[in-house]
Amino acid sequence: MVVEGRRLPIVQPDPQPAEIPIFKTIAIVGLGVIGGSVALAARRRWPGCLVIGVDRNEVLEQAMVAHAVDVAASDPVVIADADLVVLAAPVETNIELLEVVAEYVTVSAIVTDTSATKRRIVERSATLPPRLQFVGGSPLGGAARSGFEHARSDMFAGRPWILTPVGDGGGESLERVSHFVRELGAEPRVMTPTEHDRVMAAVFQLPQLGATAMMHAIGEHVGDLGLGLAGRGLIDSTRLASSSATVWTDVCRTNADFIGSELDALIAVLQGIRDNLESATGLDDVFESANAWRRRLVASTDRQPSPRKK
Repeated sequence: MVVEGRRLPIVQPDPQPAEIPIFKTIAIVGLGVIGGSVALAARRRWPGCLVIGVDRNEVLEQAMVAHAVDVAASDPVVIADADLVVLAAPVETNIELLEVVAEYVTVSAIVTDTSATKRRIVERSATLPPRLQFVGGSPLGGAARSGFEHARSDMFAGRPWILTPVGDGGGESLERVSHFVRELGAEPRVMTPTEHDRVMAAVFQLPQLGATAMMHAIGEHVGDLGLGLAGRGLIDSTRLASSSATVWTDVCRTNADFIGSELDALIAVLQGIRDNLESATGLDDVFESANAWRRRLVASTDRQPSPRKK
């Protein structure tokens, strides 16, 4: 469906929808590409559950047109009876939203999030009242572009979804959230918040900043004339440079220590190349190492689970 020139996702019925939803009422705060995809996937998998969306009015309009949510409001009062609350805004906003959830959700509920970093939000979740159980979440599906118009019901199919429980390891709450994300097509994996942030700094955040910096430097140096001569290599290697700074500024602030370490390591490799350009000393080693690690990366990706069969 196209609304005002924008193509919106439409929910396609699951050929075998789940008869009994894990959560009867799901509230999603933030209907961007991730929150919107959670809404679309939940609506497809459990047609009988109530999906509530909280966001700006213009985003809510898109979600309603796509039939992704049953209830849409900019006022969080609508989440009062939710038994699952998904915080899908940028990480610093999600941290602030914990207080909103504590104020407005009046029943026992599970709270999870989709933040790209975990340590700060898990630490802040300790302030939630006992009726609210927090299980940190980090889905590794996504798109280079943000916004509900890029959401998809199959966004998480076959992809890892990291869970970072608190306290006694999560217990029943962890089991229910694991079941929930598995039904969305994802593969739940459990990590500590620190382990999550350290690994994500290397495999997600460094590539994003590297692609963004490289595209900025190249564009500023050669302009439109030079870019007109570029091939697929530059386009493919800078795909992530299409990302919005809105989310990534929060990520950098909340994971600065680990991201800084990864940038230092990359800078050291680049500096070594720079210092030895004329002699090409060590260049073979870097290429051989990169080739070997990329083969392992591709093999690892090929071993990832396929989407859940319908």
